[in-house]
Amino acid sequence: MSTETKSPANTAQFNVRLPTELKTRLESYAQLVGRPQASVASDALADYLDWRVPQVVALKQAVAAADRGEFATVDEVEQFFRRYDA
Repeated sequence: MSTETKSPANTAQFNVRLPTELKTRLESYAQLVGRPQASVASDALADYLDWRVPQVVALKQAVAAADRGEFATVDEVEQFFRRYDA
């Protein structure tokens, strides 16, 4: 019987260096919830990317729209500032 651990077919290995304090936190949390560190790290990265990627895409789209002149008109900007006495 082999003691080799097999990874699911749809996974890939990725090595990353972590600051010692972050690695310690990962170890502690994984132990606390009874899950492998790799699983915890994978879920954390997926959650971060689910939040961050759409944010960056939206920002790039907004900058591109502004570069194309698809932005508030001078009158709209003035009205905004008048509305807030700025």
